[in-house]
Amino acid sequence: MQPFYITTPIYYVNAKPHLGHAYTTVIADTMRRFHSLMGRDTYFLTGTDEHGDKIVQAAEKNGCSPQEYVDSISQLFRDLWPHLNISNDDFIRTTEPRHKQVVQAVLQKVYDSGDIYFGEYGGHYCYGCERFYPEKELENGLCPQHQTKPEYIAEKNYFFRMSKYQDWLRQHILDNRDFIRPERYRNEVLALLDSGALEDLCISRPKSRLEWGIELPFDSNFVTYVWFDALLNYVTALDWPDGEKFSRFWPGVQHLVAKDILKPHAIFWPTMLKAAGFEPYNHLNVHGYWLVRDTKMSKSIGNVVEPLEMVHRYGLDAFRYFMLREMHFGSDASFSEEALVARLNADLANDLGNLFSRVLSMNTKYFGGVVPAPGAEGPEEAAIRELAANAQRNFQQLFENVRFSNGLESLWELVRALNKYVDTCQPWTLFKEGNMERLGTVMYTLLESMRKVALHLWPVMPEAAEKMVAQLGIPFDAARTDLRAEVDSWGGMPAGIAPALGSNLFPRVDMEALRKTEAPAAAKQPQAAKETAAVAKPAPEKVEAEIAAIEFEDFQKLDLRVGTVLVVENHPKADRLYRVEVDLGEEKPRQVCAGIKEFFTPEQLVGRQVVVVANLKPRMLRGLESHGMILALKTPAGMELLTGSGTVPDGTKAS
Repeated sequence: MQPFYITTPIYYVNAKPHLGHAYTTVIADTMRRFHSLMGRDTYFLTGTDEHGDKIVQAAEKNGCSPQEYVDSISQLFRDLWPHLNISNDDFIRTTEPRHKQVVQAVLQKVYDSGDIYFGEYGGHYCYGCERFYPEKELENGLCPQHQTKPEYIAEKNYFFRMSKYQDWLRQHILDNRDFIRPERYRNEVLALLDSGALEDLCISRPKSRLEWGIELPFDSNFVTYVWFDALLNYVTALDWPDGEKFSRFWPGVQHLVAKDILKPHAIFWPTMLKAAGFEPYNHLNVHGYWLVRDTKMSKSIGNVVEPLEMVHRYGLDAFRYFMLREMHFGSDASFSEEALVARLNADLANDLGNLFSRVLSMNTKYFGGVVPAPGAEGPEEAAIRELAANAQRNFQQLFENVRFSNGLESLWELVRALNKYVDTCQPWTLFKEGNMERLGTVMYTLLESMRKVALHLWPVMPEAAEKMVAQLGIPFDAARTDLRAEVDSWGGMPAGIAPALGSNLFPRVDMEALRKTEAPAAAKQPQAAKETAAVAKPAPEKVEAEIAAIEFEDFQKLDLRVGTVLVVENHPKADRLYRVEVDLGEEKPRQVCAGIKEFFTPEQLVGRQVVVVANLKPRMLRGLESHGMILALKTPAGMELLTGSGTVPDGTKAS
């Protein structure tokens, strides 16, 4: 059977990991575990992408060297994965010497073949994407990803003859229907190829503009474009060209990416592979975005979900299950704690947890905690066995085709049927009637079906699945488990073994109660203060403003941060408002609508540091979203901005 090689994108280290990174990596981990249980030799790669303009900018903001910066952020990713039970075989960094050697070797090979040439180019360069955009790809003159206006740059660079391979790539996609999946992304790439001639790819940056990168082997005045560098990590990790891992695993390679990096992986990468003499990958698996409040997660908006916070609150396996069950692979999905708790309570507590709890308890009560030998089967047992076979078969086929949510639903059809089987067969009545042979058949059917469910859940929920198998009295061994054989087999539960006496795998979560325990205690006015207020002296005749006292806990809720004003523009629909972009040390500037137009000109604001209430909920002001408030002081002369006594790093928190 062909080995299986799965890769995540190597994550760009300009920000710490969030839900999107966690989802992609958990999916890859699930695929790796699934294929290992299907009898394949597997290899799983993840890592970090560490070159480019944005890294230099981020390092400068943090007052450190690019290498120091990437070391710290890369470690955040490496440290997170064990907490999510990620089983990667390798963690690659593009700043490693092994990767530099591979990039330069491939560049030299493609250069020697004549597919890299020197030329001059003028184009719209987006620093956020770190790529040139042709005019036709801009949306109203803006970068389609960041909705910012690219800078026009004209310079001499090296180019890869990507256009040479347009016809080959188009035909390869047509001939291999699942080369890019789901199909919507295959169609998107074909439409892009059919929309016009594929342009050659600029693959260098002059050192006069950027030094942080891998030097071209044939011209020391240039470094490699970050995408030509980053994509080659997938072969670096297999010890190309002579490594045993490369010959063993590359034929079974699959990539896993989010839809925002579809073009580099669907167009740049296969044409690069063709030019360098590599076989193309088997599948490019493309997933959608996690949305929070119907908006893509963004630090600047303030809707980023921290994976470990969810894990600590609701458990790792519930978190992993929710991500795979809630998102239909390829489409966007909405994340909320309410949805997570609903899945946990309905699927895990009510369905699966309840099944294990009631069956193990009944087995303890009726058979002294020992697995009974089954008697003659009836039509109910035949129906359960047929349903179990179909559920397992569908689960495996759907997981092979990256349809994880549908695969789990097929397995849950069996879980729900088993709960219904309990209600229909009524073991308590059989026990009361003394029909122990029939009762033994019913209990064995339940226990054997539960074993199959637990084995199939291991790729998604490894810790919980191992606990379920252990509660059934069987040691779990992934190396000796073959899911394919489970479909048509029966009788894996040896009669006479001793399962657990009961189970409480997935307790229900009361979200209301959880919030009450986590919420800060409501501030209560002490009785002494009330008595004092009752006999307080009359207030002075003239009071400018009454200052209401608050508790320290209330003050702690404020997140005041210092940032530099980058852009000031007139609000298109409000005469007294500016649209202001403030650098708060985040991935992108924060947009704030500020009512300070009558007191300051744009020139007086740009470049100044201001204090922003950073944790205000975003709100729409005359058609523009405003996320935060710039603090200012009203004076007899007009208004003064609140700021620090000296310049501080952007994002510094006031305390």
